[in-house]
Amino acid sequence: MKSSDGQNSAELESSIRGRIFDIQRFSIHDGPGIRTTVFMKGCPLRCLWCQNPESISSDFELSFLPDKCIGCGYCFKACRHGAHRMVGDIHVLDRDLCKVCGTCTEECYSQALELVGKDVSTDHVIAQVLRDRPFYENSGGGMTLSGGEPTLQVEFAQELLQKAKEADLHCAVDTCGFCEFEKLERLRPFVDLFLYDLKETDENRHIEFTGFSNHRILDNLHRLDESGAQVRLRCPIIPGCNDWEDHFKRLAEIASELVNLEGVELIPYHTLGESKIERIGKRDVLQMTSGKPDRASINKWAKTLAEFGIEVIGKSGTQY
Repeated sequence: MKSSDGQNSAELESSIRGRIFDIQRFSIHDGPGIRTTVFMKGCPLRCLWCQNPESISSDFELSFLPDKCIGCGYCFKACRHGAHRMVGDIHVLDRDLCKVCGTCTEECYSQALELVGKDVSTDHVIAQVLRDRPFYENSGGGMTLSGGEPTLQVEFAQELLQKAKEADLHCAVDTCGFCEFEKLERLRPFVDLFLYDLKETDENRHIEFTGFSNHRILDNLHRLDESGAQVRLRCPIIPGCNDWEDHFKRLAEIASELVNLEGVELIPYHTLGESKIERIGKRDVLQMTSGKPDRASINKWAKTLAEFGIEVIGKSGTQY
């Protein structure tokens, strides 16, 4: 008997299931080489500039792109809750009535309506990841778990990593570090590189920007380093928000304390998240927007960190 993701029932009994929202192949921004990035659903932080707002909630969400709607009317018939209606010539989705059951997406031929989130088994994910093994071998790439926050689904993440290591893949985990350290400790034996997000070095500003203190994040970072894990700091930089010299100075101080630091990666703000919040109807999520920084600004930030003695690496792992 086959499941919805094409697996036998016997396979499912021995394969943990988790919730993801994307598997991105040929990724070059989530660790060394060419990689496949598995994006998990659910995040404990509420960053005001979130680039992946569809990752915040662990629940299923409905994506709606009105520009792709062809007006066929099938979703109107499929929806049992009256969430879809026409206002003049415009298709309107009433999210207050929507139960996110996904029935309308099954009838949407133009893919204007899509369900964000999918429950899959680790066997299903690994089968997708292994399709690109030759690219990993030629580039030094592998699999990266991202999100959202992988430690929120630690059993699923651990089994994915374990199976990837059994297949001799390089494994990376992108984490915000806001979790019980025991979860990072569970994953560590199967992780070659932790991509460790550090949003803001000042505690009060971290609370303002993410909703939580950075105390646990910094503590976990040092404990992870002390355990011998290799770490790359990933630092989102938002113009007018945290692109200030004191922040870079504190980043340099933190980095200098880490024995197993691979380097610091600057993540310049981009506007992709702004379009995503419209798509999933969460205009209250992204409350801080900024213009996309130019290359001169990015080089200036990297130079500032370099002057503090920190190696800054580019998105593909190359040095600036």
